[in-house]
Amino acid sequence: MNPCQTQTHHHLGRRRIGSLLTLAAAMALAGCASLQPEAALAPVQEAARKHLGASVQPSHSDEDLRAVAERVGELLAAPLSADTAVQIALLNNRGLQASLAELGMAEAERVQASRLPNPGFSLGRMRRGDEREIERGASFDLGHLIGLPWARELENRRLTARQQQLTLEVLNLAADTRRAYLLAVAAQQSAAYAREVQAAAEAGAELGRRMAQAGNWNALQQAREHGFYAEAALQTARAEAAGLATRERLIRLLGLWGAQTARLTLPARLPELPAAALEQPEIEQAGLASRLDVQAARSQVEASARSLGLSRVRGFINLLELGAQRNSSNEAPVQTGYDIRFELPLFDWGDARVAKAEAVYMQSVHRAAQTAIAARSELREAYLGYRSAYDIARHHRDELLPAAKRISEQNLLRYNGMFISVFELLADTRAQIGVVRASIDALRDFWLAQAELEMARLGKPALDSAAAVSSGAAPTGAAAAAH
Repeated sequence: MNPCQTQTHHHLGRRRIGSLLTLAAAMALAGCASLQPEAALAPVQEAARKHLGASVQPSHSDEDLRAVAERVGELLAAPLSADTAVQIALLNNRGLQASLAELGMAEAERVQASRLPNPGFSLGRMRRGDEREIERGASFDLGHLIGLPWARELENRRLTARQQQLTLEVLNLAADTRRAYLLAVAAQQSAAYAREVQAAAEAGAELGRRMAQAGNWNALQQAREHGFYAEAALQTARAEAAGLATRERLIRLLGLWGAQTARLTLPARLPELPAAALEQPEIEQAGLASRLDVQAARSQVEASARSLGLSRVRGFINLLELGAQRNSSNEAPVQTGYDIRFELPLFDWGDARVAKAEAVYMQSVHRAAQTAIAARSELREAYLGYRSAYDIARHHRDELLPAAKRISEQNLLRYNGMFISVFELLADTRAQIGVVRASIDALRDFWLAQAELEMARLGKPALDSAAAVSSGAAPTGAAAAAH
């Protein structure tokens, strides 16, 4: 063969391979997606600011942890409020920080699914005697390329679902922290009142002992006074134990450690009852529009539907490659061309993958319906519980406590007029103890009911669905492209 003709074929093949490589590089640059962890976290941070008035920040380094510790120290300098407790938990709770790391993983998976597959190159050299043959090739996974739009959209939906689930986790942590704070303050207030009762009972028991020694009391009267003191001491021990338990639960949610726990100071009393209760006759309709778990369930249904479409496409195109080939030999003309490789669906037609995708889709549909049904019921239950707790607490504030106070004032006047003895006055005080304790419990229950109502408006985290989304239980474009 003419050497000039061989050289021409050689340059022609080289230009074709170069053009293919240039095209592949351009496609790779066009399909390249970059990591944006700040943008992925932005919806969660916005929800925290909107619904809680607090901030959420991930801790990636020791410097971040030190900054958080300094901020927590500043917030602990004053007696803790419910809002301050929520802010500390959102900054310092390590479980939440672990969930923020999962969001970073979901963002990485989204970026990975948005990128084009790497092109393949092959280079071969064979020699037989004086004959030498060089084979060069370039290939590109067209099957992955065809499924790329579905995979990209599906991973975007999965990231959105994970953002919604993480938002619910943030709100749920805030609600748990608020409940723990209220329980801790109420337990501390009850313990303080129990100590006052014990001190009064101790004084009565000492007075009874002296009266018995002087011969003015019999053994039965002294035993009654001592029994009341013993019961008061037991109630104090129980109240203090409850106070320690609720305080420790609050410490766990706040993520406090070491010397930080000693700096935690709670107010002496619960907040006062509001002047009026919230009126929300359309709680179901308004709540369903804002429930984040309902929105997450809808997103999961859409993601499953898209996954079903992708599974059907890849059931027929499981592996398809396009490549350019160039063979050259020192004894033969240069050979150029292309080849297409695909799998023959002799054993696996993809029907099992399609059936699984359909089952996952129907599962998500039924779960979404159940989420909506549960949401309506939870909204009704939370609002009715809130109104009931408000009415009970108001009845204690406006009726029972004033009546007990009037009785106490009248008995004190009778004692000052020497119409009743000190022991009758002490007996009246004992009767009022239950009223005061019940009023503290009623006020605590109201604030807990309000916290439950606020959470019911936003939704509760569907942890099973979140795990399914994050673990990739549903068929996804990225998973399908790996086969």
